[in-house]
Amino acid sequence: MKRVRLPFADRAEAGALLAEVLYGMALEDPVVLALPRGGVAVAVPVAERLAAPLEVLVTRKIGCPDQPELGVGAISEGGEPVFDRELLYRLGFDVGDVADVVEREQRELARRVRVYRGDRPLPQLAGRDVIVVDDGLATGGTARAAVRAVRARQKGRGGVTLAVPVAADETVRSLSAEADDVVVLATPEGFRAVGQWYECFDQLTDEDVLELLGRT
Repeated sequence: MKRVRLPFADRAEAGALLAEVLYGMALEDPVVLALPRGGVAVAVPVAERLAAPLEVLVTRKIGCPDQPELGVGAISEGGEPVFDRELLYRLGFDVGDVADVVEREQRELARRVRVYRGDRPLPQLAGRDVIVVDDGLATGGTARAAVRAVRARQKGRGGVTLAVPVAADETVRSLSAEADDVVVLATPEGFRAVGQWYECFDQLTDEDVLELLGRT
């Protein structure tokens, strides 16, 4: 794989570079599923290059009860919650202790699905190669939940490729057991957060996502 120069200018540039790698793969009737919000900006040039349909797959982080920014799990539409049980127990919690957090995130997930797609369901995934796209992988919790949800919808028919511009090396190794392929442009040393590898890493709004999808 051609070496890329970091940081990326923005998500659009990263997506264009990612698209060229994916274009060279033998993908069967591909469909691109972007993890909002940041993954949508990366996925747009990917879907355009592959001439593939683009849709969002909504995921939500499950935060620790007393440290909401610390992810102890994640949930994706159509899938079951996925927990980092080792981390939970290390913090002195079990799954039951985050039930209220899960319920709250499920409500927010449902709200975002309504905002982004209305009543339109996800496209048919069985028998197709699905490319799950995000703007990067730190712990990989939401990506893991997304890949498992896609697997459940495929019912054993079709492949899953997880594609991101940048990721922590350890996370890539971990997620290689979940997806058929993990395509990553860079796994730099000193990885602390996804945003450090982009010159422009603005937080996107629901309105930004709808504009990128052409639904404004």
